[in-house]
Amino acid sequence: MKTWFITGASRGFGALIMEAALATDAVVATARDPSSIADHPRLLKLPLDVTNEVQARDAAARAIETFGRIDVLVNNAGYGLLGAVEEASAVEVERVFATNVFGLLNVTRAILPYMRSQRSGHIINMSSIGGYASSPGWGVYCATKFAVEGISEALSIELAPLGIHSTVVEPGYFRTGFLGAQSLSSTAVRLDDYADAVGEMRTFAAAVHHQQPGDPQRLAQAIVQLAAAHDPPTRLALGSDTVARIEEKHRGVERELDLWRAVSLSTDYVRA
Repeated sequence: MKTWFITGASRGFGALIMEAALATDAVVATARDPSSIADHPRLLKLPLDVTNEVQARDAAARAIETFGRIDVLVNNAGYGLLGAVEEASAVEVERVFATNVFGLLNVTRAILPYMRSQRSGHIINMSSIGGYASSPGWGVYCATKFAVEGISEALSIELAPLGIHSTVVEPGYFRTGFLGAQSLSSTAVRLDDYADAVGEMRTFAAAVHHQQPGDPQRLAQAIVQLAAAHDPPTRLALGSDTVARIEEKHRGVERELDLWRAVSLSTDYVRA
């Protein structure tokens, strides 16, 4: 039986991953307010604001006290910010980075000493297709997820000799509450010059809410499958829209690389 440690477990992906994991394993379910999480004999519910590093360390210690080990960490807590890059205030940017990036780092630092001691474990960081390919209106949010991608990729290399895996998961649009008010914040400022690019994205986000192509129950099962893998991937794209967007980006990058290859290669020192 594995022990999972899941952040943001009170709703959305976190709640569904918790339910799927409890079918066979023990779970430490954390959230700012875990009171809404139903009791289970193999479940430990803990309050955790991921931006509070002391609270993260205390939660990790409680998990070890209760279950003796932590095998899977799912860094799921996070939220979106919709607006043009220029529209995002310093406070709005700092807040979303505090949760999506610095919070993830707080929890990871709290858990890793136990995984290193075990010489085993799997860190699963929930990113987004926005962590691989940015879009208008999502620039700051995507920046947080690009950071998660870079952190996760480095972790996969650093931790491999210690028997610990790291995977970054890239969901596309799934039918959760992510596009609702609980998980999505909009910039207070809206500039007319961005009405076409960002305004269209706002309209799209409102229209697609609860109509997204991805099934969150299937995502939860995919995460359980990922945690059971003997040789898990560094990246896992989930959703047909994610796969299509990654392939589209690859084609665009290859086109630009070929077009500007001569300039790219012209900047090395020339041997005398």
